[in-house]
Amino acid sequence: MRTDSTFTLWFTGLSGAGKTTLAQALSRTLNDSGRRCAVLDGDVLRRGLNRDLDFSTPGRSENIRRTAEVARLMNDAGLIVVAALISPSRADRAQASAIVGPQRFLEVHVSTPLAVCEAADVKGLYRRARQGDLPLFTGISAPYEAPEAPWLAIDPMRRGLQPAVRELLERIGSTAP
Repeated sequence: MRTDSTFTLWFTGLSGAGKTTLAQALSRTLNDSGRRCAVLDGDVLRRGLNRDLDFSTPGRSENIRRTAEVARLMNDAGLIVVAALISPSRADRAQASAIVGPQRFLEVHVSTPLAVCEAADVKGLYRRARQGDLPLFTGISAPYEAPEAPWLAIDPMRRGLQPAVRELLERIGSTAP
């Protein structure tokens, strides 16, 4: 259970694992209960703040670094942050933890299996990656290093969205319904 008021929940997992859906549902619940929360979504950040970055290893690392810096600033301003990014590298997530502050960085592995993510591929990204149209696609042609000891591992596809949100709320000590 968390007792401090500001922290960053860092959702990591494969594309299509449910990170953004879970982050948005959790954020709505926290905000509705009076706890100020913001979502940093990897896709949104890639269209704005990080639009100049590619998907090479250095580009991915810089994407994570910038996102962590923003999360730290938002925590310092009194917000709970839910960051939803693939963030495939353990080293990059460790750097994000160091930037945010290890006492405020809660790594959540959204652990939906690759086969489930691929089967639910609404954007067609896995199909395109398998055809070779998307080089360096995490889980297909680029590695994903699952967390070794996350604060929480959760599969919202198997558990269901609301049970996953409830588990997160219990873990962070929210009084929200």
